Amino acid sequence: MSIPATAVCSAIRDDIVSGVLECGSRLTEEVLARRYGVSRVPVREALRTLEAEGFVVTRRHAGACVARPTEREAADLLEVRRLLEPLGASRAAERRTDAHLKVLRGLVRLGRERAENGTGEELRSLGTWFHETLDQASGGQGLTAMLTQLRHKITWMYTVEPAARPAEQWVEHGVLVDAVARGDAERAGTLMAAHTEREIGAMVARRRRFPHRPGDDAATAGTRAGKHSVNTAGASR
Repeated sequence: MSIPATAVCSAIRDDIVSGVLECGSRLTEEVLARRYGVSRVPVREALRTLEAEGFVVTRRHAGACVARPTEREAADLLEVRRLLEPLGASRAAERRTDAHLKVLRGLVRLGRERAENGTGEELRSLGTWFHETLDQASGGQGLTAMLTQLRHKITWMYTVEPAARPAEQWVEHGVLVDAVARGDAERAGTLMAAHTEREIGAMVARRRRFPHRPGDDAATAGTRAGKHSVNTAGASR
């Protein structure tokens, strides 16, 4: 089976974002290939992509390692989010399809139900699904890709927890979807700006998350967390 570099890239990125591969951890092709059960070729390609995205840095004589974002880089990401998310919501109001709207309304119903007795992880997953669907409804591949990468990085750099009052958050989501359904781009952008500001306020009130233990590397992280297999869905034979 030939596993594409995109699948390997997603697997490594997920482990970086979740903190399994910690800031400063060395990323050797041999160790990563063994960890994900692939050859070194897709690992090499994946590391180049992740370096371009800012998750990985390569230093002369030291090789690749997980990047260590600075305080300024982390703060800048939140400023970019303040700009992009309202724009994405406005575009979604103008370009959404009936299929997008159906999924968004279904997620709002499910989110309201789960807000009463769902787990924190379940609510996080539903929130991610909601925002990804809204991004896709914006109709622009470039904007969608930027928003997706932005959320990955913010999850990596900050402690992101479920809303303190999840029922209220899903009511907000429902009001936003109503604006998108009406095609009211200005209202959708305004609602998303307020929603984003509240989420950012909650994040900065908590400490940033830069999990790192001196001397930890990809090999020891792999031992600690266990070997992760790559999702091979879509891999060519």
